[in-house]
Amino acid sequence: MLLENKIFVLTGNNGLLGTNMQNYLIAQGAMVIGLDIYQKNETNYNYICDITSEKHVDTAIEKINTQFGPINGWINNAYPRTEDWGMNVELVPYDSWKKNVDMHLNSYFMCSRKALHSMKGNKNGSLINIASIYGMQAPDFSVYEGTSIDNPVGYAAIKGGIINLTRYLAAYYGRYNLRANCVSPGGIFDNQDPIFVKNYEKKVPLKRMGNADDIAPAIAFLLSDGAKYITGQNIAVDGGWSVI
Repeated sequence: MLLENKIFVLTGNNGLLGTNMQNYLIAQGAMVIGLDIYQKNETNYNYICDITSEKHVDTAIEKINTQFGPINGWINNAYPRTEDWGMNVELVPYDSWKKNVDMHLNSYFMCSRKALHSMKGNKNGSLINIASIYGMQAPDFSVYEGTSIDNPVGYAAIKGGIINLTRYLAAYYGRYNLRANCVSPGGIFDNQDPIFVKNYEKKVPLKRMGNADDIAPAIAFLLSDGAKYITGQNIAVDGGWSVI
């Protein structure tokens, strides 16, 4: 129980990956405060919070520090995006591009800086940003052939930016014994088109898409003291996709 009595904040806790992360970390003994704009019910442990709003984030951090004590770790997992997300690169309106960068990359910066500032006084803490294999390398468009699925161009730019932003934060905040790392999931199965699933799994050395429960253990490790000398890293949890 390496996470026992630790207080972690998880954005986007109401989604597929977030729900699994929250449950897994709680099972490891942690207290996990979820922040999500789509929270089903606000409770003492789950707040309705728009991570693109500086006021919302400030209020959440103040409430957490007052009710539970100092934050030990923060996971940026929320996935804000516009309704036209997923449009072909040749059709994406410029305003939509700007809005998605602002909603996602800029909110990760804002949340990261506020979280690290909150943990700075403890002289100990862990920040984790959820990135993606498509922040590491270009997409293979052949896996989408024969389907209506496309890969959003903004996703590559945003997730690539998050990875290098995290490296910067690790370099700067290391002097305060604060760590910053990324986890980059590969494709996660979520009842996608069977053609896509088949195409994708052909490319993966482990011959399957990821499951939601494949990601949480890496998060738990990076939050724990077992990773106390790991910072500025990007861990790909992708079944080997990124090595071939």
